[in-house]
Amino acid sequence: MLAGLTFYAPAWLGGVLGLFIGSFLNVVIYRLPLMMERQWRRECAEFTGQPVPADTPAVFNLSQPRSRCPHCGHPIAWHENIPLLSYLVLRGKCSACATGYGLRYPLVELFTGGLFYFCVVRWGWSPTALVWCGFSAAVVTLAMIDWDTTLLPDDITLPLLWVGLTAAALQWNPGVSLNSAFWGAVGGYLSLWLVYWVFRLVTGKEGMGYGDFKLLAALGAWFGWPALLPIILIASVIGALVGLWFKLSSRLREGGYLPFGPFLAGAAFTMLFWGAPSILLFLGLPT
Repeated sequence: MLAGLTFYAPAWLGGVLGLFIGSFLNVVIYRLPLMMERQWRRECAEFTGQPVPADTPAVFNLSQPRSRCPHCGHPIAWHENIPLLSYLVLRGKCSACATGYGLRYPLVELFTGGLFYFCVVRWGWSPTALVWCGFSAAVVTLAMIDWDTTLLPDDITLPLLWVGLTAAALQWNPGVSLNSAFWGAVGGYLSLWLVYWVFRLVTGKEGMGYGDFKLLAALGAWFGWPALLPIILIASVIGALVGLWFKLSSRLREGGYLPFGPFLAGAAFTMLFWGAPSILLFLGLPT
């Protein structure tokens, strides 16, 4: 039993680290789109020679101002911000106004912690586990931001792409060579780019954004070019099922669309959990 605890202790440490990273991801998911919006407003004001809007705060980034309750503005103390534990102690409510925070915050923390735990169990404490933990955190963040805003920020997609290529070059990503990662990135971008333009020429509408191209390019860099087709197929199936459920429950957004990024993220985690070779073999595709 002691041997088992010794084996799993590093994985549990990784899971705990993932909980704290997940808490930070909640901040990124909320603040990064607002930071982008404020930057666009400042740039538009400068371009048109207009004054910067008065409601734009002087300092707004991932660390400032201090986190507050979105309902009453109560500053969140450090002991109210311990992942999962604080949520349970406070019963998911603000200590000042007793307004519920919702389940999303602890679920992001728990899911990120589970991903980190999985990566350490699979690869141990190694550069491979480190880069896949980073991959997991980035994809969770992108999925949630895209679901909320239909944005896939370059600040995350492009580093994700480059780290994927770098991990392949340094042989930190077993089974994916630099050649496969490079063509995975190229193929990922071009495949959705072609779909976008064919759809636009046929319908006159835009079916997806350029962020989707960059995200699939990043996934191609991480999983290699043979994984591109399974990723697209899995994302399409997940998207169709979710879209059907939203349609039947009359919960589709205005315009009847759903962002594609979260479904690409779902396909990416499917590949991560079961492994690209296993899925390719199941689908009868070459590895």
